[in-house]
Amino acid sequence: MNPFGEFGVNSLNFFNRFGKKSILLSSNRHKNTYLRNMLIKLYDKDNAPETLEKVTAVLENGGLIIYPTDTMYAIGCHALKERAVERICRIKGIDPKKNNLSIICYDLSEISRYAKMGNATFKLMKRCLPGPFTFILDGTSRLPKIFRSRKEVGIRMPDNPVIREIARQLDAPIMTASLPFDKDDDPGYATDPELIDEKWGKTVDLVIDGGCGSIAASTIVDCTGPEPLILRQGLGSLLP
Repeated sequence: MNPFGEFGVNSLNFFNRFGKKSILLSSNRHKNTYLRNMLIKLYDKDNAPETLEKVTAVLENGGLIIYPTDTMYAIGCHALKERAVERICRIKGIDPKKNNLSIICYDLSEISRYAKMGNATFKLMKRCLPGPFTFILDGTSRLPKIFRSRKEVGIRMPDNPVIREIARQLDAPIMTASLPFDKDDDPGYATDPELIDEKWGKTVDLVIDGGCGSIAASTIVDCTGPEPLILRQGLGSLLP
């Protein structure tokens, strides 16, 4: 089985569409398989379909991408590709048995497939999303086992047209985590796509330039109890 579908090791089509720069990946099952490592520009609208196809192809084949959100730039992967999720956990230094993982969904309908929400939570999320929030909900069995180490899952629907269009095209949730960033770090390495690529380009398979980012965090709201509980006040406000 070809792990990259139409883009095999000897496929000129893969090289023509994805550029010249590559990194060599090896595994026990697939040897000498190439995956792109690149920086591409995406805009709020009118992106070329073939450019979006490059992004979804990387995700569908277990690659990692860095992309803009409505808060910080984030690192993500296809949420149903467990090995890719494990790679992000290693990069972030987090234990999925002790830390909640988060996913980006395109809309509320998709959220309902991967998380449980009552009427009050649905209305709250409908009012706040898309927006700079992470809602903590009980996950469903549709999520891979690595998410089910903890029963809760973080839900994001960023108010950013770039990552929302990628999520729509992928037709699957995107596991998401903010880029590792310390308060003593140069903010440029979390906000400037070229500097992000300089620091992280060899760690991930694709960096998306969606313009200058932010170092603001999302507001985390726990909706697993009887009333919503703000665990971290970030950019989003629950006030009407």
